[in-house]
Amino acid sequence: MAYKIAVIYGSVREGRQGIKAARFLMRKLTARGHDATLVDPKEHPLPLLERKYNEYGKGTAPKAMAAVARILAAADGFLIVTGEYNHSMPPALTNLLDHYGEEFRFKPSAIACYSNGPFGGVRAAVHLRAVLAQLGTPPTPTMFPIPAVQDAFDDDGNAVEKAYEKRVQRFLDEFEWHLGAFAAARAKGTPY
Repeated sequence: MAYKIAVIYGSVREGRQGIKAARFLMRKLTARGHDATLVDPKEHPLPLLERKYNEYGKGTAPKAMAAVARILAAADGFLIVTGEYNHSMPPALTNLLDHYGEEFRFKPSAIACYSNGPFGGVRAAVHLRAVLAQLGTPPTPTMFPIPAVQDAFDDDGNAVEKAYEKRVQRFLDEFEWHLGAFAAARAKGTPY
């Protein structure tokens, strides 16, 4: 079954390398027949959090904030691509996530994490798991860590290290299972 998936990328740094991983994952989702949309904070610049999206009156939220809200609300699930900054999530990702709430509820998420070193961003992913659970989008158990991201993919998001072609299969298989389970449960209704 095909799903609408928001791929949320969390870095705005100059020379960012994780965008290559996001492109790789976007291509893999599309190849599986999903409708994947990249949510890039460089393309949707949000103000530092002063008011959440739902605190604006109808039609009064900034354009970029309303555009992201529409993408998130329409999604069946979320694939978060996070780097590791000081053992945690990038500030642009935290800011993006914190602007929203109900758009995430009762939909699954999955985490792809990366770093330029050997740990693949897993320390950031541990923090992100708690945030996603609080937002109501529980993450799948399997993560997709990418060490030395600068060497793992080319600029178009093609895997330089072919091991990623095999590893991504299990990660996306599990995510799809959760997408299906949550969609079936949502069809029966949600607690609120």
